Amino acid sequence: MPTQRKAGPSVECVPEGDTRLRLMCPDCGYIAYDNPKVVVGAVCTLDERVLLCRRAIEPRRGFWTVPAGFLEMGESMAEGAARETWEEACARVEISGLLGIYEVPRIGQVHAFYHARLAAPEFAPGVESQEVALFTWNDVPWAELAFPSVVWALKQASGAGPALAVAPDDSWPHGGFDD
Repeated sequence: MPTQRKAGPSVECVPEGDTRLRLMCPDCGYIAYDNPKVVVGAVCTLDERVLLCRRAIEPRRGFWTVPAGFLEMGESMAEGAARETWEEACARVEISGLLGIYEVPRIGQVHAFYHARLAAPEFAPGVESQEVALFTWNDVPWAELAFPSVVWALKQASGAGPALAVAPDDSWPHGGFDD
């Protein structure tokens, strides 16, 4: 009779040389590390206006954001920001530099935003966006922004926000990012 195999990491233990509980496979010793995800995005500008997308998906469906999403394997963060801009806003951009890095430990994410210039004035909603529009800095719908990191990135791009920040654990969406 053949030996019955386990279905991968199924035993919670502290692996040798580690300090945290991890899921481990008792058959082969594989350790499943549950590490933070990287979100990348771009604050895209054209003629003193910024490109925003109204989300067509949860979380925060109907709220505004800059083009952003999870980094894919095999791409740099800047490449990921440009890809997300194409996917969400059908816009080509030229990335000019890192704008800010924002930690969101409560949900295990690190957000990296880049400054980008629209290569052309053409854009349209992608499958994850209800609408896409250019806003002057004075017309940004600040009360309708989806996430604290978007607020920080936009404020940083306009010269008034932090380049590094840690998202408040319990204050979103009711504040916590004005200092």
